[in-house]
Amino acid sequence: MIEAGKIFYGIEPVAASCMYSASAVMPMREKITGCNYLSNRIMIKNLLLTAGFLYLSTTALADAGPKVPSKVQKVVLFLNGAQVTRTAQVSIAPGNSTLVFDGISPDIDVQSLQVKAGGDFTILSVKHELDFINKQSKQKRIQDLLDQQKAIRNKLQVQTNALSIYKEEENMLLKNQVINGANTNLDVAKLKQALDFQTARLTEVKKKEQLVSEQIELINADLEKYDLQIADINKPDNKSSGKILVAVSSKSALQSNFILSYVVKQAGWYPTYDIRAKNVNNPITIAYKANVNQQCGEEWNNVKLSLSTGNPSTSGSKPELNPYYLNFGMLYANQAASITRVSGRVTGQDDHQPLTGANVRVKGTSIGTTVDATGNYNLQVPQGSSTLEYYFVGYETQEIPVTSALINVALKPHANQLNEVVAVGYISALQGRVAGIAVNDKVRLRGISALQTNPVVVQQNENQTNVEFNIDNPYTIPGDGKPYLVEINQVSVPAAYEYYVAPKISTDVFLTAKLTDWNQYSFLPGEANLFFEGTFIGKSLIDTRATNDTLNLSLGVDKGIVVTRTLQQDLTSKQSLLGSTKKETRNWLITVKNRKTQHVNLLVQDLVPVSQNSAIEVETQELSGGKVDAVTGIISWNVNLHSQAEKKLRLKYQVRYPKNQSVIVQ
Repeated sequence: MIEAGKIFYGIEPVAASCMYSASAVMPMREKITGCNYLSNRIMIKNLLLTAGFLYLSTTALADAGPKVPSKVQKVVLFLNGAQVTRTAQVSIAPGNSTLVFDGISPDIDVQSLQVKAGGDFTILSVKHELDFINKQSKQKRIQDLLDQQKAIRNKLQVQTNALSIYKEEENMLLKNQVINGANTNLDVAKLKQALDFQTARLTEVKKKEQLVSEQIELINADLEKYDLQIADINKPDNKSSGKILVAVSSKSALQSNFILSYVVKQAGWYPTYDIRAKNVNNPITIAYKANVNQQCGEEWNNVKLSLSTGNPSTSGSKPELNPYYLNFGMLYANQAASITRVSGRVTGQDDHQPLTGANVRVKGTSIGTTVDATGNYNLQVPQGSSTLEYYFVGYETQEIPVTSALINVALKPHANQLNEVVAVGYISALQGRVAGIAVNDKVRLRGISALQTNPVVVQQNENQTNVEFNIDNPYTIPGDGKPYLVEINQVSVPAAYEYYVAPKISTDVFLTAKLTDWNQYSFLPGEANLFFEGTFIGKSLIDTRATNDTLNLSLGVDKGIVVTRTLQQDLTSKQSLLGSTKKETRNWLITVKNRKTQHVNLLVQDLVPVSQNSAIEVETQELSGGKVDAVTGIISWNVNLHSQAEKKLRLKYQVRYPKNQSVIVQ
């Protein structure tokens, strides 16, 4: 029996893409010719054509085994990657046979492939292959469309030529003027006849020009439809698929249930949150959501979906500590500036067009976002050193450390992946990308689509190394790479509200909420949309990497409280004594004004220098009742202000250091 796309010799199948190899045609060649295979290159070509003919015409060379339909039953979506579980009901024939499970993702991790089945038979081998037949079929469909499009373009050329001829005739008629001022013997009858002819002919030519222009417009509309059809075939969800070949041996015919499990790479999810607060007297409502996407070459229709906090792409090997040696001459880098938000634009390096739908993530975390239709992104990042990962299908992943609040990125096309999604020789009229294709300057926007509007039931299971959110409702996640929003949980959490300001960094006053016992909700680091009193006020970041039991949430800036920090120049002294010591004094005045109509609690924090050298001495002279942390130098004031009340805080300190040294005192 011959199965479409394969030639079988014995038990092992040979893919159609390999049927032109010498090893594949040698047995057939020997039966047909018996001559030396390497003696003549022309003979090789003839033998290949003969082998292909026999491949298409023969009805039974070997028992290939059936193509087995399978269905995706469950998907466990990791932060990067997903584990797919398929089930199939299989009829196994006596003897040795090969079961072909097609429609499999071409991007699976082969080491993760597992096949389970029950029954009185033996699984001899399991392997994963790319389905070259489907790929060839896709290219053939594109070529057929291009051929049809070429015929339409020929018609367009004919109409364009006709329009040009009519234009020339019109110009000739307009230039052929019979009236001449020097012509004194003008025959009025002949003149009238000539004018009538010219008018009639011009009218006829104009009508033909109009008809031809209408035909050209219709033909261009047809060409645009072909462009859209070719673009649809080239979408990532239509890329070539894979297949799993399972060789089995059975003594008798039987039925068995097969379970196939494997990990795919082009899938994942990242969390986002909606934080809503009615006022400072009510609990906070937190909606825990997942942005899920997959582009692995499969369609997940009505599957049982689980979201896991695990990440199989991270290394499972424990780290090893090496000795940390100190010596003279070591350099210490300055602390990086505090950057909490990064924005920018992501484009392609090839054409500098926006990569709509590209993913941006903080490396090693679950914090991420998606590039919008204009190519722009905006992401909240944790303080300290971070690295951003930029990736998009068909382009090489790029990692950039966060050293600026504005980072523009141009991704380099990946040659291998582009060959899979771009038709060779495709016309230049089609412009665009794998996802979010632009055709004739009309852009298809890709946005975040909600899979479900009704509340969903989610069961949270805590495993040994991760947490899984099992969603009861079946979900359909297309393989288009677009982010789809799934709500995991919604909780109402008691909160202690407090205003906070650090005037040394910024005089903006932030409303904060302190949540206790937050660990029970299994939050991951992620961006949060802030809503206060029913109004969207901006974005913040839930950073759950802290080990304390209280989670501090920032709810945005409140302009109703005004804070200033000024250096008192008249009280600042800088003097050099006769000895070897220099003294510098700083005196800061912090003024807080409550312009709100309600009482507020405000936490004000500032800093005094902390010496790391015994030759440098810091003396705190005035704190206005603030509490200082001797280790960090952070001073805290808890200020209670009634409406329209004002309070002044003083921070004064003196620094003494050797006169022959340089110390920067702020």
